[in-house]
This record gives sequence, C-alpha cells and structure tokens, in this order.
Amino acid sequence: MKLIRSVHSPHLPQDGCVLTIGNFDAVHLGHQKILQTLRARADSLGLPAVVMTFDPHPEEFFLKEKSSPRITDRATRYFALRNQGVDAMLLLRFNKSLAQTSAEDFISEYLIKALKVRHLLIGDDFHFGRNRSGDVRMLREYSCEGKYQVEDTDTIIDDGERVSSTRIRRLLEQGNLEIAERLLGRRYNLVGRVIRGQQLGRQWGFPTLNLAVNHKPVLTGVFAVEVKGINGGALAGVANLGKRPTVDGLQTLLEVHLFDFDKSVYGERVCVEFVHKIRNEQKFESFDALKAQIRIDADRAREFLTA
Repeated sequence: MKLIRSVHSPHLPQDGCVLTIGNFDAVHLGHQKILQTLRARADSLGLPAVVMTFDPHPEEFFLKEKSSPRITDRATRYFALRNQGVDAMLLLRFNKSLAQTSAEDFISEYLIKALKVRHLLIGDDFHFGRNRSGDVRMLREYSCEGKYQVEDTDTIIDDGERVSSTRIRRLLEQGNLEIAERLLGRRYNLVGRVIRGQQLGRQWGFPTLNLAVNHKPVLTGVFAVEVKGINGGALAGVANLGKRPTVDGLQTLLEVHLFDFDKSVYGERVCVEFVHKIRNEQKFESFDALKAQIRIDADRAREFLTA
C-alpha cells in the first residue's frame, strides 16, 4: 500500500480513484465494512482504492491536550488499512490551512482537481470543511460537476449500541480487552520498531523489547501479550505500557518481556497484541519491590496465556 502525504504528490492516481475519508482511528468493524465496500467499488471500476486520513486527528488540532487519546498510531493504522486491501493511504497534515479550507474548496481542489474522484464512500455522519459545514447533501450537489458518485454507509450495531471509536476507546480505558476485540474484529495492537532502552530489565533478568509510543495512549498498565513479527510466529510475554514512574520515566514506552526468548532484534518491526490486562501501572518504593512485582506479573501473564 502506498503512503502519500500531499495532494500535490506525483504518486497520486492519475486516472481517478475510489475514495473514502475519515480518521479511521481503530479500523473497527464499522470501518471495515466501509473498506470492504471501497475495495468492491474500486474493483468494479478498475480504479485504486484510496483512504484519505489526517495527522494529527482534527480533534487533536482543535482541543490540544484536552483531546481524546488515540486508539492507533500512524504505523498501526497504516498496517490495519493495508490488511483491508487499500491501495493508497493519503495522510494529510491537519493544520491551520486545512482547517480553514471551505467545504466548497475542499471538494473542488482536493476531491475533483487533485484526486479526480469517481466514487466517494462516506459514513452516515460525515462532515468536512471549515466549521464542519460540508455534508452528504453538499457532496451530492457537486457530484455532477465532479462526475463522481456518492455512497453513504449505514452504522453497524452490536449489542444494541453503535460500533464506534468512542465506544472502543471507553472499553480500552476500562481494560475490557475482550469486548474491544469483538468490536475491532481483532486483538487491540500496536505496531512499531524495537529501540534501545535503558537495559534495566536485562540487568534484573527480564530483558525487554522497547517500542516508542509517540501519542497519548488509550490504555496503560501491565498486560499479557503476544508479539508477532519475530521468527514467523506469535511469542508470548508480559508488557508494561506507560511512563514507568518507579524509574522516573518521562516518555511513554511499551516494554515487552518475551518468555523464553533472549535475542537481539533492534530495528525489527513487531506487532504487540494485548490479550489481557493484569493491573494498572504503579510506582513502587524501591527497585527490589518493582523486580518482585515483575516476577509476579510474568507468572500471571504466562498462566493466562497458557490456560
């Protein structure tokens, strides 16, 4: 799947595309329904399937630190979209200029001129443009001028409630990974490259794979996990996601201790799947207390994953 970062890129489809637009934070079952339809329409028209999305999310741009935590970061979202058969991810920088673009200009400059959209697929609550003034009605009004078709999709309902990023975010914040997995259609996961850490875990007998987390995470704590991307299979382990208060950590980090594994995999891209929450992150009075708790956490994670 191509990653394109500008509507002026030479890598944009030259003969038109089938497009959908949204944050796609989670790529949950509702998103997947849209993406499956996107793929089907693209195949029928012989055009590429393109997803336009944004970084930062518009809510993050407007609300800053008051915005909701992200469910997925850029890398995780990229691979989730790729797994749904998308041909190109158009990742636009959401800045002051884009925020002030009128709905009419967005249609004419982005959809018609730059992307040459032939079929546009959107959610039933889609709004766009300055002050969110654009909607499905406006897109249909301009469809004759742009020579594109507009198709909106229905919401997916699960257990009497709408499947949405907001609902999944709430479940993850509560540590309810099981129901979140059902709505996501997969385990909650984060994708990233292994970086060098402080080596404290190795000194204590618990070597870890470290992944930087460059967004406000939707959940923190200690988890039973499985890691994919190493040796072609799934490796069991225990992970801490947070700022590591006992060692005065300042940045959010995902630290994963894999059971019965001690190889150097720096620079490798891995997918960490969260299976079960063991406890919240906490600050311990001493390193010895922390090491003792890590042993307990590891035993609990191993027991859960082998049950």
